[in-house]
Amino acid sequence: MTDHGTDDVRQIPTVGVDMRSLVGPPSGIGYFTLSMLEALREVGQTRFVGMAHRQISSEARQMLDICSESQGGPLGVWWQQMRLPRRLSKGDIDLFWSPITILPNRLPVPGIVTIHDLTVLTHPDTHRFKVRWSIVPFLGRTVRLAKGIAVDSKATASDLCNRYPDCSDRVHVVYPGVGPEFKPGSSSEIEATRREIDCPEGYVMYAGTLEPRKNIDTLISAWERFQKSESRLPLLLVGPYGWHGDALLRRIKGLEGRGLIYRGRVDRSKLVSLMQAAKVFVYPSLYEGFGLPPAEAMACGVPTIASNCSSLPEIVGDAGLLVDPSDIEELAAAIDRVVTDRMLATELRAAGPLRIKRFDWGTAASAMNQLFADALS
Repeated sequence: MTDHGTDDVRQIPTVGVDMRSLVGPPSGIGYFTLSMLEALREVGQTRFVGMAHRQISSEARQMLDICSESQGGPLGVWWQQMRLPRRLSKGDIDLFWSPITILPNRLPVPGIVTIHDLTVLTHPDTHRFKVRWSIVPFLGRTVRLAKGIAVDSKATASDLCNRYPDCSDRVHVVYPGVGPEFKPGSSSEIEATRREIDCPEGYVMYAGTLEPRKNIDTLISAWERFQKSESRLPLLLVGPYGWHGDALLRRIKGLEGRGLIYRGRVDRSKLVSLMQAAKVFVYPSLYEGFGLPPAEAMACGVPTIASNCSSLPEIVGDAGLLVDPSDIEELAAAIDRVVTDRMLATELRAAGPLRIKRFDWGTAASAMNQLFADALS
């Protein structure tokens, strides 16, 4: 192990971290990386060096103050497979952690990988070719090379072990945490947010990327059916445009004057306030390795409806409603039920924050730190 200074009372290992998810504005995996690194720094047993093909974004640098470097490269995957191994060979890095599914094919130091889901294999049509090309050719070797594999849920662990049985003894479920900023809002805060977007009675909300896997078309169809009931509410969509969504965007624009509100990407504090003020949160995704948005909504005390597949039942439990994501009628009925059944809504508002207490970044960081220690030993 590298000596990092004679003045250290004890040797502190240096971990290189793949920070490609933070080159642009942080989104799902980017926020995961930031939150995990922040929690790991609180544990204080490791020094981190962020690495990427370009400088990480100013937003990421402001949120997390760690040493970072870039080696340059035309594509992130080219950098990871061609330039990163040479960088790791210099001798000043003890361990490498990739929070984005893939390790370099040539790894001169022990490697830990976080695999969030296997949708590139289970639902390949929900990913762009570029994404599949940057993951699928390297996934098998990553699983073989990794000293430890962290996954976000038992569902993903099962998928991974079924596909690669030889890795089962190295797979560890490390549940992500939910940030402390996601908490129930006060009555005055909720009223102010609803007034700001002209939805005094609240709204149905979805947050996340607009892409095929998230099943937004089905949500809109279910909402349109719900709108025919007496308890109609606007639908608020929050999140960046993903891909393969031109028809979806046209549909959204056609409904914007009829109760659908599309806010696009919003900053973290705005996302929290919008979640807190929602009447019901709906997440009909076809597959999730964890499903952070419904967990965040539940932490805010918002009644939540989610799909009954992949990891979502594991996360939501009995603190929300679970529906078949392919059944428009069932989803519409669930929305109507939450909006009209006050007793059910009250129960779900109370159950959500209690359920989400089990998803804590401190616990996650301790588990990851143990994976690092085991790999280094």
